[in-house]
Amino acid sequence: MHMNFSKTERIKRLPPYLFVELDRKKSEIQAKGVDVIDLGIGDPDLPTPDFVVDAMAKAIRNPKNHRYPSSQGSLAFRKAAVGFCRRRFGLDLDPETQVCACIGSKEAIGHFPIAFVESEDVVLVPSPGYPVYHIGTLFCGGISYFLPLLEENEFLPDISSIPGDVAEKAKIIWLNYPNNPTAACATSEFFRQVVDFAREYNIIVCHDAAYSEMCFDGYNAPSFLETPGAMDVGIEFHSMSKTYNMTGWRMGFAVGNPELVGALKQVKSNLDSGQFEAVEDASIVALESDQSFVKEMQAIYQGRRDVLVKGLRSLGLDAAMPRATFYVWIKVPEGFTSSSFSTLLLEKAGIVCTPGNGFGEPGEGFVRMALTVSEDRMQEVVERLSGIL
Repeated sequence: MHMNFSKTERIKRLPPYLFVELDRKKSEIQAKGVDVIDLGIGDPDLPTPDFVVDAMAKAIRNPKNHRYPSSQGSLAFRKAAVGFCRRRFGLDLDPETQVCACIGSKEAIGHFPIAFVESEDVVLVPSPGYPVYHIGTLFCGGISYFLPLLEENEFLPDISSIPGDVAEKAKIIWLNYPNNPTAACATSEFFRQVVDFAREYNIIVCHDAAYSEMCFDGYNAPSFLETPGAMDVGIEFHSMSKTYNMTGWRMGFAVGNPELVGALKQVKSNLDSGQFEAVEDASIVALESDQSFVKEMQAIYQGRRDVLVKGLRSLGLDAAMPRATFYVWIKVPEGFTSSSFSTLLLEKAGIVCTPGNGFGEPGEGFVRMALTVSEDRMQEVVERLSGIL
């Protein structure tokens, strides 16, 4: 007997998750025997550092880690996160009330709105942007009001253009700098403007800082929470994923206003039982290390960035030189759309990149490439492109 299970409206309204479709196309081309170079998804190609893996191997054998963890993270992990934020950003945080461990920052970004967004509430979402800001809103029955990130504004949302009636209804504004997908960086003036706006309209600022440690040319990305007054209005999401090549480990943390962090803890204590404490123990070792590994990673990505961007520019493509993230945001040539250009690259050159409009309508006219292959392979990307452009 065939049962008829009807999905909810919220599931029906979901946009197709971008990378599922990319994987399908990639598999099709690979099945034809093409040597595909994948610059699609932002997943580090290099392994987690040995010293972190060794710490994990030891932690697995400790029976204390075989029991239920704390959903807010062990006190030792929270203290390590506080220490990291103090050394890196000069933040003064209380490990008891201002830090919560996350099972990767994606989980916390998706769960956070549950505490504050009712049906029909407005959430201000940057576009193009990480799809989870919109999806978390959608799952709560909220309405995303998209803030276009445009080249003429250096890919910062124009806060002054948000209509008063929209701002009155808004509960949360999502920000993400250094930015995925555009690789833009925020200025302290912009963050100050956001704090003033949030105070005026009583809006929560959620800052996704997943790429704070992927910086080049001596640039150090700031924390939003360094901005005067930010601690009154903000919560910031940090991730171990990109910083320490730990995407598969699912570990991150949220810091900021005690009321906001407390609300996240409340949601999480009802939905998950925290991350395996052996993963937390290994993460402590990463956070408390001298960060020389991070410097090595930055140098590797910077080398790849230079090969790719210089190569793209030599072919007449308009690619910005990113100061942070491991993404390059590239204008498609005259006569192409994001989709038609990325299809051409895949079918004619075996290169996977991500169409910009997949991150939101204002991303139309761009593609994103991730710096996730070696310099030699990057050189090959440039050579293959010169063959088809």
